[in-house]
Amino acid sequence: MSFFWAFVVGGAICVLGQLLMDVGKLTPAHTMSTLVVLGAIADGCNLYEPLIAFAGAGATVPITSFGNALVHGALEELHKDGYIGIITGIFKVTSAGISAAIIFSFLAALFVKPKG
Repeated sequence: MSFFWAFVVGGAICVLGQLLMDVGKLTPAHTMSTLVVLGAIADGCNLYEPLIAFAGAGATVPITSFGNALVHGALEELHKDGYIGIITGIFKVTSAGISAAIIFSFLAALFVKPKG
């Protein structure tokens, strides 16, 4: 049953993103930013962790989980180290994802010629 709920929740997040682009006429970059902010807000309101417990990968794979990770890390380090933890906590949790994005973007730029 956990696979079913992961599919439903992950699919619902993707449907929301598609609706933002089709109905809301947002660009993919605006849609991605909106979903990251929604994930951050959901974590700030303590709604994203129960969603992860319920849906597993259906909540951790979509881009909304990046916003969740940013806020979760910042709040965790805030309680541990004070206000400086807000800055350090963001990078502590998301550094692997940020590093991978930079490295793979660089490799793609080396091997693919842009058309623009």
